[in-house]
Amino acid sequence: MKFAALALTAVLSFAATMASALESKPYTAAALAEAQNAGKPVALHFHADWCSTCRAQTKVFGALKSETDLDMTILVADYDKETELKRALKVRTQSTLIVYKGKTETTRLAGDTKTDALRKALKSAL
Repeated sequence: MKFAALALTAVLSFAATMASALESKPYTAAALAEAQNAGKPVALHFHADWCSTCRAQTKVFGALKSETDLDMTILVADYDKETELKRALKVRTQSTLIVYKGKTETTRLAGDTKTDALRKALKSAL
C-alpha cells in the first residue's frame, strides 16, 4: 500500500512538472490565434534550418524546458516559408523571437543566443 501511494505521488508530481514547462511546436495560424485569444503567453521563433544562430537558440530553448516556471509555448515559424507572417510582423531576419502575452507583444529579440536574454524574453509574457 505504501509503495502504491509513493508511486502515485511520483507520477502526479512528474505530471505536474510536465504540465508547467516550456513547449515547442511548429507554427500554425490556428495555434497562435488559440493562445492569443485565450490570453496565454506564446512566442514565435522565426527559424531557418540553415541558420547557425537559430540552431543555437533552439539548443537554449531545449535546455530551458526543464524550468517549470516557463509555462508557455514557442511556435517555430519557418523563416523561408512564412513570408506573409514575416511581412505582417515586420520580421527582417531569421533568429527573431517575438513574445506575446495574449495579443500584446512583450518583447522582441533577433540574433541573441544568450540563455539569460532568451529566458528573460520568454518570462516577459508570464
